[in-house]
Parts: sequence; C-alpha cells; structure tokens
Amino acid sequence: MDPSYIKLAIGGLALLGSIGIFFGIGLALAAHKFAVEVNPKVEAVKEVLAGAQCGGCGFAGCEAYAEAVVNDPDVPPNLCYPGRASVAEAVARITGKQMGAVEDLVAVVHCARSIRRDYQKYDYIGYGVCSGANLAFAGPTDCQFGCVGFGECAGACPFDAITMENHFPVIDENLCVGCGTCVMTCPKHLITLVPKTARAVVRCSSRDSGKMTHQICAAGCMHCMSCVRACPAEAVALVDGVIRIDHHTCMQYGPQCGEACIKACFIAHAIQPYCVRPLFQKEAGHEPTPQEALAL
Repeated sequence: MDPSYIKLAIGGLALLGSIGIFFGIGLALAAHKFAVEVNPKVEAVKEVLAGAQCGGCGFAGCEAYAEAVVNDPDVPPNLCYPGRASVAEAVARITGKQMGAVEDLVAVVHCARSIRRDYQKYDYIGYGVCSGANLAFAGPTDCQFGCVGFGECAGACPFDAITMENHFPVIDENLCVGCGTCVMTCPKHLITLVPKTARAVVRCSSRDSGKMTHQICAAGCMHCMSCVRACPAEAVALVDGVIRIDHHTCMQYGPQCGEACIKACFIAHAIQPYCVRPLFQKEAGHEPTPQEALAL
C-alpha cells in the first residue's frame, strides 16, 4: 500500500478523534454548567406512584405530577387514583402535606341504550371511533345524546376496565380505578365518576323534551321533575337540561330517603339503584339482579 495513503488515513483518524474529544469536553462542560438540580423528594414521589401514566391526576404523566405535588403547595397528595389510599399516604408523608379524604370512584355511563334494539338511524361508513362518527349527525344512533357505540372509551382505558357488549360500554368496577380517562374520551360526555357507595344513578343524558325523547327511546328521561321534587335531601336537580344527582349530599342525608327518586320516576330505567351493570336486554343473556329488579 502506498505510504501516502497510510499517512492520509492516520491523519483523518487523528482529526476526527480530535474533533470528538473537543466536542465531548464541550458537552461535558455545558452539562455541568447548565445542570438542573433534581429535588430528591420528586424522585421519592415518582418511586411510590402507581406508574400508570393515565393522566387521571390532571398532569401529563407521573413525573409531572411528582414535580407538581412537591413544588406546588396547592397540589394535594391524593390525586394518584390507581394508587388509592396507600399511595396517597406515602406521597403525603414525603411531601409533608395533609393527605385528605381518598374516595373510591367508578365510571358510570349515563345512557340506557343497552336495553334497546333497532336504534340505528343510518349505516355509518368511516373510521370506527366515537369522536369521528359523532361528527356525522351525532353518530348512527337515533338519540343524538346517546352512546355512539364504537368503544373509544374502552380503547382509551389504561386498565382494561371497559368492555363492549352489543356496542355498549360495560364498566368493571373491580378494574376501574376512577382515573377519568374514559370521561375525557367520550365525545358526548356520557361518562362521569361517581362514588362506589352511590345509591342511585341517572341512566339518561337526553336534553330533548319528554315527548321527543319517548318517540325515540322508551327508557329516556321525561324531565318531569318528579325525582327532583321527591328527594328529601335536595340532591337531585336539572342541570343544563339533564337530571343530575349530588352524590355527596345524597349520602350525607343517609338511606332514610328510601330511594325516593327511584320510586318517583315514571320510567323504569331513567334512574336506577347503582349497580355494576345497567339493565340489559334479556336477549343479551343478562338476568337482572335483585338490586336491579328494584327499578323494574
């Protein structure tokens, strides 16, 4: 081999090595100069969090919540819903904050379409997600306020707590941690978080008049206000055209109301005793439990 080529190769390697050493030293000095000191409490909080990255705390992941709960005195330590009370206690101990109450919440679908058949108003051809179908005349179901049925909430749930039965979401309360991901995903805002100790839930979100609702759905709310008038705790109200229950007020009043709102309702399925599953058609293979039968 020509000695000139050997010298050229050695010179090139030396030049590249020198450039690498120069930039390596520069990066090391820059990293040292601009290093951000990490609060050891942030790392400690990250270690005890559930690590689900579900966003239920309202922050962009566990690391963001850890930084916020350590550095912001207004951020409470009980926002990690998958971790429940044990994680809240650990975070409170690390940050020196008061833990506060930790309430077991579960997602509930405020729609009674699961008991119906023949609810399709047109054949939808498109990307099979609820938010997309909802743009086309509120989806292919006849109730513009009802569940679209493509299971976007089930796909978004990080804990696989939602399964689709007859194009309707069924929530497993044993797997649901109350993170609220499904609440944020549903384009019609049909899902809310309620305490697992709730006594009654509303299964309709229609804002139409009673007459118009019943032309579409025999299980829909008539907005007759009977439940509102019957509640001795004043925990039931018409909010933005939909019957809502203030569960904390309801539970503080106690069971002596005798579930007056359910008994006052003229529609068997508009307000039900809280149960894991809504009332399904018998054709779906589900027999009502004794608790569910109270609503019949």
